[in-house]
Amino acid sequence: MPNKRETHCNNQVDTFAEALATARQMQQNWLTYGVDFVNIYVEDIEGDWLETWGQDEILGNFQLDTIKEFLVSNDSVAVKVREYLGERSLFDFALNLDESWRISEVDERLSVVKNLLANGDIIDTDDIRLVDLVNSLLVKLEEIL
Repeated sequence: MPNKRETHCNNQVDTFAEALATARQMQQNWLTYGVDFVNIYVEDIEGDWLETWGQDEILGNFQLDTIKEFLVSNDSVAVKVREYLGERSLFDFALNLDESWRISEVDERLSVVKNLLANGDIIDTDDIRLVDLVNSLLVKLEEIL
């Protein structure tokens, strides 16, 4: 047991030593090149990365907000989803739905959303109600997103 602890501590010390060496190298580059040292660490210094910083987060938040607004709306599909979810957290479902929307394969997305609604229970492939609900939900999300 002491050997494992010593190895773990050695790994932490090694990791810290690497980080410290990297920081020292960065400081030395700053002293050597001045403000131009940034060119060493940023690939596309002349690009529009600063102007577009955080846009992925903004778009992601917009998508999640849109999903949440839809799920609490009076839309017939949203009402059916809430009924199907029962007492389960609508917010958690919205978060998971937002993540699943990033899946590009339509069949895989369909499967993931079906599993989300089924809440990990064994899915009856003959459950027409679930299949129809998933299809309706995906069509509606395609429209609003």
